[in-house]
Amino acid sequence: MNASTPAVAQEPVLSLEEDAAAEKGTRKLRVRGLGLDRFSGLYVWAGLIVLFGIWMPELFLTSSNARIIAGDEAITAILALGLVIPLAAGVFDLSIAATMGFAAVLVTWYQSHGHNPFVGVVLAILAGTLVGVINGFVVVKLRVDSFIATLGMSSVLAAGAYWVTNGQQIVTGISPDFVKFGTAQWFDIPVPVYYMVVLGGLLWLFLEFRPGGRYLYAVGGNPQAARLAGVRVDRIVWGSMVASATIAGFAGVVLAAKLGTGNPTSGPAYLLPAFSAVFLGATQIKAGRMNVLGTLIAIYLLATGIKGLQLAGAPVFLNDLFNGLALILAVALSARSKRKV
Repeated sequence: MNASTPAVAQEPVLSLEEDAAAEKGTRKLRVRGLGLDRFSGLYVWAGLIVLFGIWMPELFLTSSNARIIAGDEAITAILALGLVIPLAAGVFDLSIAATMGFAAVLVTWYQSHGHNPFVGVVLAILAGTLVGVINGFVVVKLRVDSFIATLGMSSVLAAGAYWVTNGQQIVTGISPDFVKFGTAQWFDIPVPVYYMVVLGGLLWLFLEFRPGGRYLYAVGGNPQAARLAGVRVDRIVWGSMVASATIAGFAGVVLAAKLGTGNPTSGPAYLLPAFSAVFLGATQIKAGRMNVLGTLIAIYLLATGIKGLQLAGAPVFLNDLFNGLALILAVALSARSKRKV
């Protein structure tokens, strides 16, 4: 009787498609393990610091340069944090920089006529709030697209700033105590940085841990579904525009105090960097979602790159080129991140 031949266990053979999918999954795990999917901005930022530090150590790696970057970008960061709110709700606020510029002009104009600077600060911030109310009314009640409505408001505010100042900088009658509000330093750190940190902390807590933050993201993600779920979409959109304009009013006060003047053309230059930072920030920390920490990382990543180029003697026009390319890339990456979510 012949002994039966023992069966040999056969290992499953993966097809080429299965093998490729397994390899792709392994690569994704490696990327996630390094945090490249959420913290790539930190890696790029560190790379820029190393690059410019090796290239120009005596100019770039100094405490004064770090203070300059931190202080100069704090106002842009405050404006970008205000911009996070309407963008999280799915609407644009292209008037945010013009609102900041108008508030800066208003607070200095009020002081130049011999009035109390504190009252001027309150009026400037309330003026920003009023702009937000009007923007919200036009978008929610008149059903004008937010892009068009706030673009038109931007032109109105630019005309208003020119009318108030007659096209001239306001340099007289500004209170020294008001100037300290934007130029003082605490522990060798400019005070606008502290304003930025406080605002960022409050906004982070609101977006991450309060129902209002969840409503903002719900409206921005799918307004129809949010409305069916009982969310008051129109109220959220209107409120987001009021909040962004109010923050812009505060940013204008800080800008005027920092510069010590009221310049009718100071606001618009901040619009592109703010948008670049918010969209680039949407690829960080919480990919596909406008968020506070990602925005702050993006702000200082862009600022470090621009400052390094400036110290290297690059032409001034490269600043706009850098921000413009960053905005295009950021929007593309943000859209790609949202498709993956």
